[in-house]
Amino acid sequence: MINIALSTLQQVAAHFVGNNANGDPLKLSEGPFELHDDNLVGLLRSYFLGNFTTPEFYSFTFSNEDFTLNPLYRFASDIFDDPYSLFDNSINIAKHLFGATQHPNIKAGELYVAYVKGIEIDGILYDGVGIFKSENKENYLKLTRDFELYTDEGTNVRKLDKGCVILDTERESGFKVMIVDNVNKSDAHFWKHDFLNVRPQSDAFHHTSNFMNMTRQYVAEQLSEEFNVSKAEKIDLLNRSVEFFKSNEEFSKAEFETSVLGDADVIESFRNYGKNFMSENEFDAVDQFEISAQAVKRQAKVFKTVLKLDKNFHIYIHGSRELIEKGFDEVQGKHYYKLYFDSES
Repeated sequence: MINIALSTLQQVAAHFVGNNANGDPLKLSEGPFELHDDNLVGLLRSYFLGNFTTPEFYSFTFSNEDFTLNPLYRFASDIFDDPYSLFDNSINIAKHLFGATQHPNIKAGELYVAYVKGIEIDGILYDGVGIFKSENKENYLKLTRDFELYTDEGTNVRKLDKGCVILDTERESGFKVMIVDNVNKSDAHFWKHDFLNVRPQSDAFHHTSNFMNMTRQYVAEQLSEEFNVSKAEKIDLLNRSVEFFKSNEEFSKAEFETSVLGDADVIESFRNYGKNFMSENEFDAVDQFEISAQAVKRQAKVFKTVLKLDKNFHIYIHGSRELIEKGFDEVQGKHYYKLYFDSES
């Protein structure tokens, strides 16, 4: 549970980071903001921290696995040791971001670095260093009291483009880091890997997310390649997968395979797919773990349980697979589904 209600912004610095690959400049400010306007401070706090609602945690790493060599790990450590060094280290962070911006499609934008106190996670208060990047601008209309209408361009404070909060805990293993990355395909790798260089923590949230995502992709990509299954049967398998995670507090891969997959050949196929999936994505392969209810809730939203028939019908399948039958009408020359039910509404 993440709660920012008690959090306060202690210091905020801002710089402009252009696209290094396109020859854009890096513009550095001369000092931190004066935080005297309570309305502005409240708006900044909401903008910076309001998107961090899911307990999805990462830790710093580096190419040789020595996270202490990660520049952001060093900058954050310096700030936690001496919060008054935030502005000087914000310049270091801006230069590091500028140097990492090597792809021409990465957008220029404002970089904010903030020192935050009182971030509550599972009942414990932490200090944090926030790094936030604003890339996208929107047009606004402004009507004056004299009824003159103007247009202006600015940042939508309800939409944080990229951000991370480094919590002052677990320093000995690379800190605990939260991330927001509303990415597009052109820079999907940039924020998390090229700039921050973080890896997912080995925790319940990531184990649950990874296994559910793997199951969904197996059903979508591999199952029908090896077995003669209908779309309704694939949806039924997805429904049973989600129900398994919703109904259990602890995950057992053996129990999942038996109760959800059932067939020995499907289980073997699933295991082979899982080995490749975990290896390609550099995920930890764990057969038993605590199930994260928040991860289940997030993943369940992308499990497609709608059967689309041409452009005429959508069938939402939530219950028993035995109540739907598929057939082929030779006179009509079309497939059909037969549904059994007790009542309609």
